[in-house]
Amino acid sequence: MTALPHSRLRSSSGAAPVRGGATTAPERLLSVLTAFDREHPALCLTDISRRAGLSLTTAHRLVRALTEWGALERNESGAYQVGLRLWEVAALAPRRLPLRQVALPYLEDLYEATHENAQLAVRDGGEVVYIEWLAGRSSVGVHIRVGARWPLHATGAGLALLAHGEPEFQEAYRVGPLASFTPCTITGPERLRGVLAEVRRTGAAVSDRQVTDNVLSWPLRCTARTAP
Repeated sequence: MTALPHSRLRSSSGAAPVRGGATTAPERLLSVLTAFDREHPALCLTDISRRAGLSLTTAHRLVRALTEWGALERNESGAYQVGLRLWEVAALAPRRLPLRQVALPYLEDLYEATHENAQLAVRDGGEVVYIEWLAGRSSVGVHIRVGARWPLHATGAGLALLAHGEPEFQEAYRVGPLASFTPCTITGPERLRGVLAEVRRTGAAVSDRQVTDNVLSWPLRCTARTAP
């Protein structure tokens, strides 16, 4: 179950593609960091070079600087992974902190009432980003972690956020490419239109085996209220 509220337009694909074309120093540095994603949480130097579209020499220089600063660190096998220092900086993101602080007591209440997975998510362009997650001990395993991104149409949280987004954004998203993960994933624009209309009518979004073939989620829309 998911507690929810919103944002910019970016790719709705799940995994990061191999990058290339970074010309400035900041672009090259960022291309190293974005070589990591949920399918590639740990990489050797050669893989970082390839995925970032950089020469091995340049990749080595940047990786060394990032490791010395703490943005990257090496695991037991010698591969590089995102470091704790980078996580500390990311945790300061203003969109996450106030929302998490306000929502966490309600998220905990939701978990206590259901003992199911409870998630807090926001929209970032064409993706849903999970910023908090409480896991039920006996719940079905899901491909969710804090910081995970999925296309809006493929998850219950994403459908709830998309259904209550700006009409022009909904239309642009609906006619764009809709990534498929299972035979149940919504991939047709007219089907997506109907699903979004049903979400608005019922106040809930159901995602039935859209990302994996053994998970059903039922997010509810949160309505913001202003204190008197």
